[in-house]
Amino acid sequence: MSSVETKSRGPGPRDASWIPLVVIAGPTAVGKTAISIELAEGLGGEIVSADSRLIYRGMDIGTAKPTPAERARVPHHLVDIADPDQTWSLSLFQRAAAHAIADIHGRGMLPMLVGGSGQYIHAVTHGWKPPEIPPDEGLRQELEARAAAEGNQSLYNELQASDPEAAGRIDPRNLRRIVRALEVIRLTGRKFSGQRGQAEGPYRLLTVGLARPRQELYTRIDARIESMFENGLLEEVRSLLAKGYSPALPSMSSIGYRECAEALRGEATPEEAVSRMRRGTRRFVRRQANWFKPADPLIHWFQANEDPREAIKATIQEFLRE
Repeated sequence: MSSVETKSRGPGPRDASWIPLVVIAGPTAVGKTAISIELAEGLGGEIVSADSRLIYRGMDIGTAKPTPAERARVPHHLVDIADPDQTWSLSLFQRAAAHAIADIHGRGMLPMLVGGSGQYIHAVTHGWKPPEIPPDEGLRQELEARAAAEGNQSLYNELQASDPEAAGRIDPRNLRRIVRALEVIRLTGRKFSGQRGQAEGPYRLLTVGLARPRQELYTRIDARIESMFENGLLEEVRSLLAKGYSPALPSMSSIGYRECAEALRGEATPEEAVSRMRRGTRRFVRRQANWFKPADPLIHWFQANEDPREAIKATIQEFLRE
């Protein structure tokens, strides 16, 4: 058995009908976009985005969305499919990703799931079944009112105390996900992290992880943020606000958009917005590491700073020959 076969084995017995799926994961600014596009070009691949922010139209600069030129080189799926005021649940993403992957495979192309949203990737590759607990509007309103009065951190502290694993994977600023986790915990009396069902997925997986030395990654993050402002991030956020998109929307509360909205309201200077984005992105990178660990035997890790394209391509070709 080859090393690739060992690491790419999916759950359950091998089945030739499984769809081969290449996953390319890694932290923000590691270089996933450039590497995945080049690999897709050489391997007949199409990219399915596993980034929770790339789905939104009009949010281009702050999400580091692939440029039109990059998307012309290789088809991208699940990019620019919703307006910023549309909420995409995890289950909705799962269905859309499964449809895109099946469509790509059905046309004889190689589906490649690419992104840094560990929750989105695991939901697809591990066949997650989110807790089937219907919303309790009264409880949600109670929790949201408390967040408005005391701040998001108050609810996040409660989640940390009741379910540290769930808290470790949720952005403290993501009120919608914090409220949902607490809602499920209170309604069931059980941890949110322990209620996620899992089913065998129809994929034969090869997961490629991209990494860089932490300080080098931080330097790239800082340069990316500076470039975003130089390329008009403030103007992009001003345009979204002018179209009526509230800064309280989940999409608009993501890193970059919240800080720029604060700057446009006079609550921070552009320099302070840059500094807050840097801190927020560093925290996000640490949370991303909770999903993809160097010790995971099912992930083929490559150092993005060592030009791993040929080595990754060879690994994928071996995987496809099985």
